[in-house]
Amino acid sequence: MSPGPATVLLAAVAAAGFLIDSIWALATMALILVVVCMRAPVDRRFIYISGALFSALGVIVISPFTWSSGGGTLLWEGPTLPVLGPLDISTDEIRIAVVNGLRLAVVALAFSAYALRVDHDRLVSAAGFARRSALAVALATRLVPTLERDAAGLAESVRGRGVELHGARGYATLLSPLVAGSLERATGLAEAMEARGFGRSGATRAPRPSWTFADYAALGGAVVLVGVAALWL
Repeated sequence: MSPGPATVLLAAVAAAGFLIDSIWALATMALILVVVCMRAPVDRRFIYISGALFSALGVIVISPFTWSSGGGTLLWEGPTLPVLGPLDISTDEIRIAVVNGLRLAVVALAFSAYALRVDHDRLVSAAGFARRSALAVALATRLVPTLERDAAGLAESVRGRGVELHGARGYATLLSPLVAGSLERATGLAEAMEARGFGRSGATRAPRPSWTFADYAALGGAVVLVGVAALWL
């Protein structure tokens, strides 16, 4: 599938995640996105999938204690705390927490699939309009995998010098060299873009393969998905 239709389809999935309030529909979408992300390389997919799922789990676990819907069957009544108020759990609060957690999982996994599975270089080259915006989005998306690769290299270099990094405090020492490396990479990228005449008129493009049936089906599926999600409300 071409990167353009794939990006549109993933954006439609994320938009549908905000519109749909059915637990089973959201769970199905999240499961499909996990399967898509699992096709990425093993060394890259773990941080994306685990980050999305653990964040969604945190919303599901914490949300019922911090928000009161005033409806449903009361399952547990706890103490009343300052600022937070009464800590109680009802069936309505659990359902809302699950829906919000699954929504977060769908949006995060859709972004993960975009970061892991979409060829951002082809996406930028295929952008016939809003070329600068497409480039900015692609560069921002590639920031996380680049920082991940740089952090792994720095940790390996430090390990080779006999220093083992443990815990958040140990890996926090990599923050300064990562920021410095990002600034240096940004300067080099800007110089390379200027040397190649980015933004000037008369730019040429490499030939692109024509769209296939899967690309047109992805665009049609994106429109149908958002339409169904809007009607679901």
